[in-house]
Formats: sequence, C-alpha cells, structure tokens
Amino acid sequence: MNTICALLGIRYPIIQAGMVWCSGWRLASAVSNAGALGMIGSGSMYPETLREHIRKCRLATPYPFGVNIPLLYPEIDKHIQIVVDEGVKIVFTSAGNPATWTGYLKEKGITVVHVVANKKFAKKAEDSGVDAVVAEGFEAGGHNGREETTTMCLVPAIKEVISVPVIAAGGIGSGKAMLAAMALGADGVQIGSRFAASVESSAHQHFKEAIVAADEGDTRLSMKKLVPVRLLKNPFAERVQQAEQDGADTGKLKELLGIGRAKAGMFNGDMENGELEIGQVSALIHNIQPAAIIVGEIWQQFQEEKKRLLSEI
Repeated sequence: MNTICALLGIRYPIIQAGMVWCSGWRLASAVSNAGALGMIGSGSMYPETLREHIRKCRLATPYPFGVNIPLLYPEIDKHIQIVVDEGVKIVFTSAGNPATWTGYLKEKGITVVHVVANKKFAKKAEDSGVDAVVAEGFEAGGHNGREETTTMCLVPAIKEVISVPVIAAGGIGSGKAMLAAMALGADGVQIGSRFAASVESSAHQHFKEAIVAADEGDTRLSMKKLVPVRLLKNPFAERVQQAEQDGADTGKLKELLGIGRAKAGMFNGDMENGELEIGQVSALIHNIQPAAIIVGEIWQQFQEEKKRLLSEI
C-alpha cells in the first residue's frame, strides 16, 4: 500500500492544500469524499470559525480530513486547542517552527505533516517528530521559499536527507505532474491551485475565472524582503513590483500590503486591489470543475500515463 495512503487513511495519495480563503468545509469534505485528503485552511479563520468548519466537515464526510495551521498565526494556541478538542486526527503545519507544537499534537494522537521549502527545514521538521513533510517548490502559489528551488529539484534533494515520507507540492495539477513527482521520489502530492478553481472552493467566482484565464508568465514571486508570495499579476501586484524596484524596505511593503488584501482579492473578488495568491500551474487550468471530478481525472490520468510509460520501456 502507498505510504501516504496508509499514513492518512485515504484511497489516493492526493492532498488538497489548505489555502487561505479557498479551503472551507465544502471543499475539504468534497475532496475527502472523492478518496483524497481534504484540508481546511485555518489561516483565514478566526478560532470559532475554524471550529464551525471542522464540525460541518465532519457531518459532510465520514472520511479523513485535515486542518492546515500556519504556525505564525496570531492566535495559534487557540487553533491548536480547537483541533485537539474537536478530535481532528490530521494537522498540516506551515510557516513556522514545527518543534513548537509537533510534540504536543503527537501526544494527542494527531498525525503531523509540516510544509518546507529547503533541506535545512526538512531535517528540522523530521527532528521535531513529524510524520511526513511537504516539499513545496518555487512554482507553488501563496507563500513560498526564498531559495526559489523548483519542485523537480527540491523533492529529490529532500528525499536524500530525511527518512519520513515526502509529499511533493508546487506546479502539480494533473496526473502527469503527479507521476513526475512520484518518479522523483515523492510518496504523494499536495495540490492547491487546481482545487482553488473548483466548484466547492470558497474563492470568489471572479478569482476562479481569473485562474482559468491565466497564461504562462501571469504569476510572479513578490515581497521576498517580507514574506515571499506568488501572486497573479494585477494592478496591486504591479504596485508591489514597482515598490520593490524602487528599493522599498519592509516597512513600506507592509504599508502597501495593508490589512485584508488577500481576503479582498480571493474571497471578495476585488481583481484590481486584492492580493491574488496562485501557482504557475494556473496556466494549465482551463475550467472550473467539482472537486470529485478533479480528483478522478488526476488519478485516472496518473494511472494511464504510468501504464503508457511502462509499455514503452
């Protein structure tokens, strides 16, 4: 049996990323019902909102689902306590030191996976006791690694230095890409952008349509002085780029970013002034589909491509 399927109790080694403003209980439960692992993205939720989504997700699916928790969240202790109190069995952590909470979560019987973008933090995550890591390459949407290491280079590099399972992320939105990641040594894949454009995604329809309309070169990694993030190009992203070219320091970038930019863009649909976090694979997304169809198509294409390659050897 596949290592990730056994670890997480799922049918397919496919994880839906816990994306801010896109990953509520509707998406998570739909993905889990389709045989993959659905994930609630807690980074855009107040503590009681997270509790509500967990409870609704549990009513909507009898299958495993997880919660993604950015460790830099200002009310992290409340989020951690809620996942424990609500009996969540799988937590993906990101954006912070995994050693802070991994031991506590493991004591509560929770499977812990941490997202990393380089070998150094992959080893730190393993040392902290995580059950697996997500190796997220430069192609990925949202917050990213400063090293700008692509998924194709990152996955085998991390596989060389740790022994826990590795889940590939960044630039994966099809069965072909999944097969490539597995060939590099990944035990499973995490997919964000493709699910951001799903029917059940809580993203605004305008944002979903912008994802589908995106072409190659329409995203850019920005704000490396602050927190690197890959954005879909729009007037706000252009202002950020101009500020960076003009030598803006972190204070000026924070002022430009302001409060609520991501919500304005991805959730409220402000395509001019909002922050639109999405990956390079958006150029390969051509329609908005139900999550179950997305999971089914990815798995079917994965199987077909694997069979095709084997027949040609």
